Amino acid sequence: MTEQSIALSIRGGVKVYPGTVALKGVDFDLRMGAVNVLVGENGAGKSTLMKVIAGVERLTEGRIEMDGAPVTFASKDEAERAGIGIVFQELNLFPDLTITENIFIGRERTHMGHIDRAAQSRIARELMERLEQQIDVDQPLGNLRIGQQQIVEIAKALNEDARILILDEPTSALSQTEVDVLFRVIGELRRQGVGIVYISHRLEELIRIGDYITVLRDGEITGAQPMDGVDIPWIVTAMIGETSKDFPPRAQTIGEDVFRAEDVTLPREAGGLAVDHVSLSVKAGEIVGIYGLMGAGRSEFLECILGLHPHAGGEMWLDGEPIGPPDVSSRIDRGVALIPEDRKRDGLVQIMAIRENMTLSSLRRFTRYLHLSLSREAETARDFVKRLGIKIASPEHPVSSLSGGNQQKVVISKALMTSPKVLLMDEPSRGIDIGAKAEVFRTMRALAEDGLAILFVTSDLEEVTGLSDRIIVMAQGRITGTFDGSTASMAEIVEAAQVKKDKAA
Repeated sequence: MTEQSIALSIRGGVKVYPGTVALKGVDFDLRMGAVNVLVGENGAGKSTLMKVIAGVERLTEGRIEMDGAPVTFASKDEAERAGIGIVFQELNLFPDLTITENIFIGRERTHMGHIDRAAQSRIARELMERLEQQIDVDQPLGNLRIGQQQIVEIAKALNEDARILILDEPTSALSQTEVDVLFRVIGELRRQGVGIVYISHRLEELIRIGDYITVLRDGEITGAQPMDGVDIPWIVTAMIGETSKDFPPRAQTIGEDVFRAEDVTLPREAGGLAVDHVSLSVKAGEIVGIYGLMGAGRSEFLECILGLHPHAGGEMWLDGEPIGPPDVSSRIDRGVALIPEDRKRDGLVQIMAIRENMTLSSLRRFTRYLHLSLSREAETARDFVKRLGIKIASPEHPVSSLSGGNQQKVVISKALMTSPKVLLMDEPSRGIDIGAKAEVFRTMRALAEDGLAILFVTSDLEEVTGLSDRIIVMAQGRITGTFDGSTASMAEIVEAAQVKKDKAA
């Protein structure tokens, strides 16, 4: 292929946050009239790099050049004025405003000092027709399902007429038909000379649409070249390299089934199934890892086990007995506990003490005749602090004073105090540093050695291969592969996690 011109470059890019270096001397070239795909595991630095280009973040060291001249973006508005648009992975929309108002917010069209609502509605309809969406643009955005909201976010970016467009996981909530439409629009933009940066975990998407590829690992670029000849094994090798994390040894003995699920289903509001007839089991002392991309249905499956979705279908057993109705409180009483993905939002009350957070789910064990025994509660909290090696000055300090890794151990303690038989963990190492991750991994293995059955979800390949006795891969709500944790290859796991698509012509 003919090599396209470079419109934007980063040289020696370093971005330092408190406690972590997100980018380490990155050199990155963005070519015009091409799709520049960017790939890497969670925490590799992809989103940070794009936020630097989009003016959301500023480099700690290094420089940015556009058309050969140095530039500095102090804000997203400055980057937009330079022709850079971005569609964030997290939607940046207002559900109570109309679709049109969302598309034009901050860029309103005016006529004689007033917002020209008629012109805005006309342009919004044209943008949505371009994206093959036949919907009323004057209805509240909150009426739309999440995939359509993501398309509105893309329409908002198209309205800016950006010469550089960054798409961060744009297909995570889209149907296959919507993905095909987006790819046609990307092809049109490419032909118009727009430089596109495309971030995705879906490797077959990258191969299908990309012209150039850049791979990030731990804040460093480990591969950058034209897409010609690139395949999934090449990408996986560049993403992972040699396995470097120190994982505890696997279990020597595994017991009988503790938990079993058969044909679990969860309908989506917009139709179809978020969890599509999933069946699996977890044995005493076994760690089973579920790997999959965003939208695979992994977290939703854990929520079904915990009883968060009364309309879920299928059957479940715990210790050979039916698990009972889908009610969170009764499931916890039966022996199910969940470590949520977002510990700050779903796992902790930040203004409460460490002790209070640890005992929130098991207050009944410290209560007698309607009175709470503070001494027994405090003693149990101290025992768990020692057992899990939580680094604190006092259990009476607010939990918000702890590091991310120690906060995660508090959430684990809270779950263990309910005396679970099966422990569900959703992304247990997300948002904590390498040392804290190693401690959480050792804790998980120690719990399994005590006979606990552990089912955990992760999007980290090293984690799922290093920790799991058995690996289950999910895609589009279904199980697409099952592997022995001691022999599975990362390439096999990645291949099983891909949503299969026809190659573009």
